[in-house]
Amino acid sequence: MRAAARLAGFGALLAVVGGAAALAGQAIGPDPGPAAAGDHHDAAPAPPAGAAPAAVGGLAVSDAGHALVLGRTTFPVGRPAPLRFRITGPDGGAVRAFDVEHERRMHLIVVRRDGSGFQHLHPSMAPDGTWTAPLRLAEPGAHRVFADFSAGGRPITLGADLAADGPARSRPLPGPAPVAATAGGYRVALDGAPARAGAEADLRFTVTRGGRTVRTEPYLGAGGHLVALREGDLAFLHTHPAGHGGAGAGPIAFRATFPTPGRYRLHLQFRAAGVVRTAGFTRAVAR
Repeated sequence: MRAAARLAGFGALLAVVGGAAALAGQAIGPDPGPAAAGDHHDAAPAPPAGAAPAAVGGLAVSDAGHALVLGRTTFPVGRPAPLRFRITGPDGGAVRAFDVEHERRMHLIVVRRDGSGFQHLHPSMAPDGTWTAPLRLAEPGAHRVFADFSAGGRPITLGADLAADGPARSRPLPGPAPVAATAGGYRVALDGAPARAGAEADLRFTVTRGGRTVRTEPYLGAGGHLVALREGDLAFLHTHPAGHGGAGAGPIAFRATFPTPGRYRLHLQFRAAGVVRTAGFTRAVAR
């Protein structure tokens, strides 16, 4: 993800999609720690309002000569197991040089096929280019894994499927609501004008606890991190923090260009009292 700027998102399947296996996972991956000083990319400028929507990513296992190669595609249910993978380049060999994006060289997202069970992991890389993260899939069924990175100055998002054996049950996407609760008694309010497809939208999140605004702490080089999930196809979108996206007592603001009308699931991650929390919202986008 682009340092202090690039955010990602994925799609969530409608509960009515027949035969779509829907599953969930919860895991905490190893964190290699923040990038060294001077190894942090500047934020990319947000696209101007009315600009053509950026292409979505994460729908294919390969793109721009790079491919996501998983060491395994099946996992046990309810217990951690290592997820190992490599990114291969145009020459077929493992890529070992990655740009620092949002304070890390690799961001790994795992999500249920119905859009729930969101996980954001930071795997560690071995000298041979193999990345590893412990992954726990809490429920059986199909899951989607996304590798989000930049190599040679080009941001790329690749996606592949994982499976955990057992009967799966889809969950409907929650309806739009202006406030979401998180663990620890935090409440997050989403504000912003109605969004329209192809036009830049403002998204502002205010975190409170006990009726008082919370001073958020820096997380991955910004005041928060946002992942957007397009309902229906697991499309990966790109959004940008408004201004510097810094932590503090004010709203955590982002700009996003939603490429198509429909519903999107937004996952805001923020740090408060040293703990990263996640709040989920459903956003409707008009034509």
